Amino acid sequence: MKFTRKATAAWTGSGKDGKGTLTTQSTVLDAAQYSFKTRFEEGVGTNPEELVAAAHAGCFTMQLSFLLGAEGFTPGVLNTDAKLTFEDGAITNIHLELTGEVDGITAEKFAEIATNAKEICPISKLLNTHITLSATLTA
Repeated sequence: MKFTRKATAAWTGSGKDGKGTLTTQSTVLDAAQYSFKTRFEEGVGTNPEELVAAAHAGCFTMQLSFLLGAEGFTPGVLNTDAKLTFEDGAITNIHLELTGEVDGITAEKFAEIATNAKEICPISKLLNTHITLSATLTA
């Protein structure tokens, strides 16, 4: 399978005082605001690191669902928090914190499949950073 996705960034002004918008092909982001303040401080809007964390959490969780299904398990609920660390101009770490409800699976098997999903998720493969995982099986 091959496909292309598109997103557009528009920026006006200097790095610190300027502002920009991000728009995705699907229009889920449609001129979403971003700026120095939303990236490095606090404010209403998004930032590239937040979007990378969201993409990683989504990709990993979907990959895990496919791998669980291939092993004969149907997940109830899978929740992943992706905690991205930005330090000295680089993304130095992403920690995936997973909780899941999957009937009939052991905690060990769940952790094994989750680790595999972390390794083969396309966003994990894309990122040049240290990626860690904690997997908790609930109910």
